[in-house]
Amino acid sequence: MRRLLVPILVIAMALAVPVVPFLVFGPQLETWLDRTVHDIVDPVVAALLIVGLLSTDVLLPIPSSVLSTLGGDVLGFGLGTAASFVGLMLGAILGFALARFLGRPLVLRLAEAEDIERIDRLTGQMGTVVLIVTRPVPIFAEAAVLFFGATRLPWSRFLPPVAVVNLAIAAAYSALGNWAQLPLALTLSIAIPVLATVIARRILRPADTQAIDAPKHDRCK
Repeated sequence: MRRLLVPILVIAMALAVPVVPFLVFGPQLETWLDRTVHDIVDPVVAALLIVGLLSTDVLLPIPSSVLSTLGGDVLGFGLGTAASFVGLMLGAILGFALARFLGRPLVLRLAEAEDIERIDRLTGQMGTVVLIVTRPVPIFAEAAVLFFGATRLPWSRFLPPVAVVNLAIAAAYSALGNWAQLPLALTLSIAIPVLATVIARRILRPADTQAIDAPKHDRCK
């Protein structure tokens, strides 16, 4: 746990920078940012953008948490959740279908080999529960979708758990955007996924080391 402390503190300090103006200027900054976002973004356009961008999340580095948070602010909790959920599901379905059709070569082009190896080892311990555990974690979420697509997991075992977690994620970030002050909400929407990724990588690192050091005959069982 101590190994997690330093990177988490460094990242937390870096992510705290956007909060400083909010703490100093308070309501003035909140009013200006909220008015600017709502004046520029049309709700219909916002919903279409959220769905369209999130549907390409596996192929492009889309900040899904930020988009969902902005969706909650612009569209409200209900519509924001719906738009984010549809986008997240389309993205997961697209990545899973492509990986099923094109196989492991596509997976290795879209995800880091070490992340796929981590998902592979974690799946050996947890099975398809990995789909649920990794959904809130950037990089690992996409890697898990691609991995299970390449292994041709049945759609009936893929869609239900992914749908449940995607709905929870969409609702959580939409609630954050709708109920928290916008500067703070956006900061948290960046901080939470980054911290989750750092923690996940640190937690899985010992497993990687053990797998590398393990005798070959043990890994072939």
